[in-house]
Amino acid sequence: MSSPVAVRRRGAERAAWFLILPFCLLFLVFTAWPVVQSLFMSFTDTRNRDLRTPFAVEFVGLENFLKAFADPIFRTAAVNTAYFVLVGVPLTLAIALAAAVVLDKGINRFRAFFRLGFYTPVITSIVAVAVVWRFLLQDEFGLINTVLGWVGIDGPNWLGDPDWSMPALILMAAWRNFGTAMIIFLAGLQAVPASLHEAASIDGAGAFSRFRHITLPLLRPTILFVSVTTAIGYLQFFEEPYVMTNGGPLNSTISASMYAYRQFGFGNYGYASAMSYLIFVVIAVVTALQFRLLRERG
Repeated sequence: MSSPVAVRRRGAERAAWFLILPFCLLFLVFTAWPVVQSLFMSFTDTRNRDLRTPFAVEFVGLENFLKAFADPIFRTAAVNTAYFVLVGVPLTLAIALAAAVVLDKGINRFRAFFRLGFYTPVITSIVAVAVVWRFLLQDEFGLINTVLGWVGIDGPNWLGDPDWSMPALILMAAWRNFGTAMIIFLAGLQAVPASLHEAASIDGAGAFSRFRHITLPLLRPTILFVSVTTAIGYLQFFEEPYVMTNGGPLNSTISASMYAYRQFGFGNYGYASAMSYLIFVVIAVVTALQFRLLRERG
């Protein structure tokens, strides 16, 4: 006969499985199965007409992936995405770290107010953000060009010039997203022992030297986490060009995610799935590189 302890343990296990069963079912139906299905579609010529006969599609192997590499618009979208990530991620992290340092050391009064103000863009609807930034970035009557005109600078057509549209979106994205990184950096800064700064100060180290040799090394895990999460988000950037420029002008702001979305809209499900998995592979590679470069070395 089983001992009472074993009986209770089996009962607890059955109860645990019963409690997680709804999540498992929802995960399998709405996450795991669509992922497997999209992977299968990426190797087929699935189009919208095949939805009624999903088993009649033709297996095309790597044709969709090769087609994506040969597609000039997808290559342009990939370059735009790389530009957005290479400039946007460092800019966002720099602004977030600067704001976190100011909130941690430079502001004593109304700290909660400033923290809320810096974080507000993160939780604001992208539609509301787009309305504000469209007003700021207008060619003739925008606030930014008006201020530039006060100092004798003729501001560009931010959203209508292919050379300036992407920098405008990067600026908007950095403003919109730095709040999350700032909160995480602030938590990391508050975890740095004050005794280390005090000891370095007694030894004659200045504020910048203490920040460089004490704060930054101790923030390494925080920087890794923030850079990884920010890069993953920026590699999938979609909302900014979708609501601000619709990928224009002249495809100068179209992203890889946006182009894949358009192909889904056109009914090219197999082709769009292949592009989505190319984006996934790039995200995995970039994340692995970040871990290799930024992880703590024991």
